[in-house]
Amino acid sequence: MTDAEKLAALKAMVGTSDTDEVLSTYLKLSGNKIITKAFPYDDTVTEVPTKYEYLQIEIAAYMLNKRGAEGQTSHTENGITRQYENADVPASMLKAVTPHCGVIR
Repeated sequence: MTDAEKLAALKAMVGTSDTDEVLSTYLKLSGNKIITKAFPYDDTVTEVPTKYEYLQIEIAAYMLNKRGAEGQTSHTENGITRQYENADVPASMLKAVTPHCGVIR
């Protein structure tokens, strides 16, 4: 999947008026979270593996939708209650990422 296709999918998911630059930044941030989880001891990997591309888009959408309430642990207003698993991407979203194993060099 190309970066343009990821950008188009993210736009379709969030229906936002944000610029392509903002959306691309969130895609990069979410991709970095996946790479960090998948390759915790390999700093040379820079591309999100193909099998995690849709997860990258989902995480970017999550991060975009959470803006303005970063780190919120509890919030109640007019019968609406918000609470977040943690201040970052929830572990439940990243549990699909399998860390890469290798030999220590």
